[in-house]
Amino acid sequence: MRAGSILFFVLLLLSGLHMAKVNPAGAQNTPKPDTLVSEPRSIEVNSWQLDSFRKDKMRTTKVGKLKWLGGLALSSSTPVFGGYSGLEVSSDGRRFIAVSDAGSWLAGKLVYENGRLLKIADTRAGAIKALGNKSLQRRRDRDAEAVRLMSGNLVSGTALISFEINQRIGFFPIREGKIAGPTHYLRPGRRMSANKGLESVALVGRGGSRRNVIAFAERSLNANGHHRGFLWSGNSTRPQPVALVNLQDFDITDAVGIPDGRLIILERRFRWSEGIKMRIREIAAKSVRPGAVMNGRTLLRADLRYEIDNMEGISAHQDAKGRTILTLISDNNFNTFLQRTLLLQFELTK
Repeated sequence: MRAGSILFFVLLLLSGLHMAKVNPAGAQNTPKPDTLVSEPRSIEVNSWQLDSFRKDKMRTTKVGKLKWLGGLALSSSTPVFGGYSGLEVSSDGRRFIAVSDAGSWLAGKLVYENGRLLKIADTRAGAIKALGNKSLQRRRDRDAEAVRLMSGNLVSGTALISFEINQRIGFFPIREGKIAGPTHYLRPGRRMSANKGLESVALVGRGGSRRNVIAFAERSLNANGHHRGFLWSGNSTRPQPVALVNLQDFDITDAVGIPDGRLIILERRFRWSEGIKMRIREIAAKSVRPGAVMNGRTLLRADLRYEIDNMEGISAHQDAKGRTILTLISDNNFNTFLQRTLLLQFELTK
């Protein structure tokens, strides 16, 4: 095997690549499970603690402008487990809901030991439903990419879920910790590439008034080459345009607003020659407004030297000490041989 072929094979094994989106030879992911008849039920999920964010095991907690708090690698023999592209963690950091691009949700509890993630527990999974609590019959309607709590809590409340292929954002009631069918949808009003559509959804504003909805496409560039975004103000159903400066051709995979008005953006980049990379950007509160072209500062950039995979979901909460905690989840594309489902936690330092 020639050196170039060996390098290619090593990168393939290490990178956790998004094969359906980037493989020019047309290789396929492990087929996504059929969630059509998946009624909510308890499932078993195994957890392994990550000793360090760095693969060389150097026990440094300072990573970029963030502080590493710990992480987990997750697995389950349940067929619907995997493909998690969106994540929401409760305000106390003890509960979570994740959504999968196969059209299912996973809910459970986060268990800590000495302030570090130890495992997840009491996990349940179910299918994401259509209007009228009906089943989503078409696979193209099930590609959920982000979830955000709109009101209430993760036991009883309302969540926003965005979808990438049939591009829409649904308002989904949460009842007894389970996601029911949506009541209505927001739509971007602009058709984008089916596999590069709405990838994120966030609530922006200050404090308890975070009721403006913002969403970005994974990769839909405007005439100036910036990432295209959409901002729904108040109760408006018609979005106003926003944009994020395109830096080094990273794709947007999620976004989350925090109480002081800042917006946190999660990004990913894949190249055959360099593998997978992750970046987190912070946008100042004053920059999040209709018509804005946002940029912000980079909080963290990581590559294959770190414990990352195809990082697609991000959430934020404040702990008992008032610290802002970022929790990330990866999409394993149901490819358990090459990829992992990871949960990573960082403190957003000043």
